[in-house]
Amino acid sequence: MSENVVDMNERTATSKFGKYTKGGIFLLILLIIIGILIANIFIVREGEYKVVRQFGEVVRIDSTPGISYKIPFIQSVETLPKYQMIYDVQEAEINTKDKKRMMIDNYAVWKIEDPKQMIAKTRTVVNAEAKLDEFVYSAIRTELGQLNYDEIINDEKSSRGSLNDRITEIVNENLKEDNYGIIVTDIRMKRTDLPAENEQSVFTRMISERQSTAQEYLSKGDAEKNIIEANTDREVKEIIAKAQADAEVIRSQGEGEAARIYNDAFAKDAEFYNLFRTLESYKKTIDGETVIILPADSPYAQLLMGYTE
Repeated sequence: MSENVVDMNERTATSKFGKYTKGGIFLLILLIIIGILIANIFIVREGEYKVVRQFGEVVRIDSTPGISYKIPFIQSVETLPKYQMIYDVQEAEINTKDKKRMMIDNYAVWKIEDPKQMIAKTRTVVNAEAKLDEFVYSAIRTELGQLNYDEIINDEKSSRGSLNDRITEIVNENLKEDNYGIIVTDIRMKRTDLPAENEQSVFTRMISERQSTAQEYLSKGDAEKNIIEANTDREVKEIIAKAQADAEVIRSQGEGEAARIYNDAFAKDAEFYNLFRTLESYKKTIDGETVIILPADSPYAQLLMGYTE
């Protein structure tokens, strides 16, 4: 009896253990499946492409923001930027139309327009930038080789319009022709320098040119000064001559008026006029040192001595 009870308990315990084991295995499998599903769900964010590959081949590109998925163990996901990127183009040396060497430093603003085509052509963003560098350098070398140095450093003087816009247009044409799946929105020159070995000679020449220009300005200034001084002297002489002429006219008029007055006075009293003129002559001829020898009976002496008829 007791042996049967023990055997029954053992069978019951074995049955319960088997149920627990199966439940645990099922739960473990369920957790693994959930984990695999979660691990293969990905989020597409604003400003990025999600490239889904299957055995290395691109099978899908998700660009709309939201939740997406991939097939476990078979597919993989790669992220590419959807926003505009700035690439600092490698500094390069070019020769201008007037045979001057100069260093050009540019940057390019670009973005991926067709990620599938970009991957097919360059595979990675780094390779795409390397290819972009080649196109930019080729366009810059071609365009700047047709311009003189002063047209490059002063884009407003260029006869070909905006140099930056022209280079941007050429690069986009080349990228589109070869179907690289990328587009350039802007290319700008950050810096234009002379090679280090040429800087000193150019600076010396610039100083010489500036000195020559300054001397030219000084010469022009001296010439203008001489012209102004000559004109001023001429105007002064003309003014003085006119003033002297006016003075002569006024003096003549005064003398004429004086003569008229004298004549009028003489006509009214001839004796008084003679006396007045005689007295006036005394004022001019007699001073403290004057010695006059006159006959005693001369009218002049008699007037001096106070004799009157």
